[in-house]
Amino acid sequence: MGFKSNLLVYTPLECESKEEMVASMQLAKDQGADLVELCIGSMSFSHISEIEQLLKQRILPSIVSFRHKCPTNPCRCLQVFKMAIEFDTEFVEIDVEVATEAVLNEFMRKRSNTKIIVSGHLNGETPTTENLGNLIIDLQSTGADVIKLVVDVSYITDVAPIFHMLTHCQVPLIARAVGDRGLISQLLGPKYGAFLVCGSIGDKFISGLPPLASIKQVYKLEYMNSDTQIFGLVSNPVGHSKGPLLHNPAFRHTGYNGIYVPLLVDNVEEFFKVYSCNDFTGFSVGIPHKEAVLRFCDEVHPLAQSIGAANTIVRRPTDGKLVGYNTDCEACITAIEDAFRERRVANGQVSNASPLAGKLFVLVGAGGAGRAIAFGARSRGARLVIFNRSFERAKALAKAVSGEALPYEFLKEFCPEKGMILANASAVGMEPNVNQTPIPKVALKSYELVFDAVYTPRNTRLLQEAADVGAIVVSGVEMFIRQALGQFKLFTGGLAPEDFMRKIVLEQF
Repeated sequence: MGFKSNLLVYTPLECESKEEMVASMQLAKDQGADLVELCIGSMSFSHISEIEQLLKQRILPSIVSFRHKCPTNPCRCLQVFKMAIEFDTEFVEIDVEVATEAVLNEFMRKRSNTKIIVSGHLNGETPTTENLGNLIIDLQSTGADVIKLVVDVSYITDVAPIFHMLTHCQVPLIARAVGDRGLISQLLGPKYGAFLVCGSIGDKFISGLPPLASIKQVYKLEYMNSDTQIFGLVSNPVGHSKGPLLHNPAFRHTGYNGIYVPLLVDNVEEFFKVYSCNDFTGFSVGIPHKEAVLRFCDEVHPLAQSIGAANTIVRRPTDGKLVGYNTDCEACITAIEDAFRERRVANGQVSNASPLAGKLFVLVGAGGAGRAIAFGARSRGARLVIFNRSFERAKALAKAVSGEALPYEFLKEFCPEKGMILANASAVGMEPNVNQTPIPKVALKSYELVFDAVYTPRNTRLLQEAADVGAIVVSGVEMFIRQALGQFKLFTGGLAPEDFMRKIVLEQF
């Protein structure tokens, strides 16, 4: 597994009452938190004695912070901090606006074991190495034991200067990027020297914070070090991805020092420009970037080039060049072929030819996944008909694979023959819209096999209804496993632990 660091994981507790705080502290402890931040500003309390009781009841090392009402009522805020110091609380966190020289001198004089954190918040301007550096100089000049940087980010590229600060800061630094696009500030922070990372507890979603359970069980950040190679899914949205649940355990299983994280990317060109160092080793590519990324690869594998879409990018270690691949194509087509062969073997029919040869293959969706499936089906001799909400895109793909494009609204009536294949490569039916399906149940009777590239949920409405009418069904989970095995080999330059990875997917998805 490798060397384990002294990384500490904490979670902020924002509760209205002392009782809720105590219950949340227990939950945090159960989920593996090393310490908690008691956000006193979120509490409604009539008397300071309630805070005294809370401090006496704490079951985890704590950071006491008092934001929110601080600037308007500094007296109450300072009263809370004094009490925290009196009770030997491990940390008190003071906003830089309140941390005057007189206040800090008094706290330093009175404390015995309490460490002082001074925090600063950068919002309303794009973080740069320069303005973050200036804020850190201000924070350091207070003489605090630890400094904390909270930064509002609009894009994932805004997190890069935070990593720079973590690497170069002379005093212990807690750094957090706020917002969905700031998630990697916590997941990758330990690589750049963060000694403390922040997570959310229970079902309480906090934008930009990974759940405590995933920090402890999926990412195991305490095993991360400066040599850890970074991989991730470049997509938007990215929250549905199961990639981290699969690749992280597989890295550990094979002894590879890597981490796989969600990367919520709006602009792929900017992303690859900013995260250009060799530490960012490889990427899965999801919606809507599979076609656009080809422009930013230095080289593209011939299959990906002909498809016009890549779902995998690897940074070649010898020269740092980005090379694009497509593992979707074979993953999908072999999954469909194997399902057909299984049925035919059961019926006593054996043939070496592809079961797709000569079949009418109806494809819904002409994006990156759709293109991969279309080229794969054509390579096996299938006849293609393509439906897509944008008819122009359907026509362009049909032309590329010598198929036919029809307007999307014709799909539910389309039935030129029996025994067709249907493949859904659109996002219709994906969480959270699980009640949607691209085609009515009655129309599914014309299909011998139905495949759905959507794998969240595992058993989509489309697949349930196809099974009801007797079609062979192939889940997107099968395509997901196969394309992930292909990716893992490209990522690590070695073999993928197929049985291990398949077991994880079938148990956890």
